[in-house]
Amino acid sequence: MADIFDNKILCGKCNAEMQKANISKNGFILRAVICERCNEKVLHPADVENYNKYINLKNKEFSVKMRLVGNSYAVSIPKEIVLFMNEQKKIMDEMVSLCFEEMGKLSLNFGENLTEIARRKNHRGEN
Repeated sequence: MADIFDNKILCGKCNAEMQKANISKNGFILRAVICERCNEKVLHPADVENYNKYINLKNKEFSVKMRLVGNSYAVSIPKEIVLFMNEQKKIMDEMVSLCFEEMGKLSLNFGENLTEIARRKNHRGEN
């Protein structure tokens, strides 16, 4: 299916040709077109829809159980989170990085290796 953003888009206010751009919002990249003449901007509707899904998931709190599996504990990740992440990345590794960030807080990083996480922590001055 053709994407309307692949075509020349004219500004609705001043009729000038709009330029493609990427806008970062809360770590989420949104495709846009911006009019350099009057600063009008139009966000890609599919990206806005995905961003709204992201915000809804981010603001939702899930209660999950910890289960003993062998000598480890397992926590299930809600299906809607995994489906959303798969939809965005198209491919998700089965391996995730788990970090004990601070007392009472664990983080899971999908598609990011432990070396990159350690580099960021060192950059922030954490040990």
